[in-house]
Amino acid sequence: MATTADIRNGLVIEYNGDLFSIVEFQHVKPGKGPAFIRTKLKNLKSGRVISNTFDSGVKLDVARVERRKYQFLYKDDSGYHFMNTETFDQTFIQADLINAPTFLKEGHEVEILFDADTETPLTCELPTYVELKLTYTEPGLKGNTATNAMKNAILETGATVRVPLFIEIGDTIRVDTRTGDYSERVKA
Repeated sequence: MATTADIRNGLVIEYNGDLFSIVEFQHVKPGKGPAFIRTKLKNLKSGRVISNTFDSGVKLDVARVERRKYQFLYKDDSGYHFMNTETFDQTFIQADLINAPTFLKEGHEVEILFDADTETPLTCELPTYVELKLTYTEPGLKGNTATNAMKNAILETGATVRVPLFIEIGDTIRVDTRTGDYSERVKA
């Protein structure tokens, strides 16, 4: 058991029979009345984010979870296959547990969150930014850089992103896995 004083981002709690991760929290002390904690909770099963307030000092059930580093191996009909980088144990995960499966490339390191009691995977998170090579894009027009014009590009994983006009086939770019947006071109 923990109290609201132990609340921090990333903490996993049991609430209303489900596991929730704390995405964001704010301690509020109004001029009149007791203090409370305003939170945003992400359901680890459905991915839905809800807002909730806890009175200050309330007891919370903290779930026992473990974060482990895994390396992506391959994808087949049964799901996405990963290997633990320390023990070399392999596991597979369904696509709905992965935060951005379209940007997953063989060899990428990910972090998988496991329920410590049942040893079941809860979520699989890619790093915030991944570097991927472009396999196809329309050629850019020379001198057309005055505006913020964008064009579609297909990455080596098959995902489509919008990139600036100066990006060409074969360039490696950095993509934000949270939004799926182009971030920058990687120098070779």
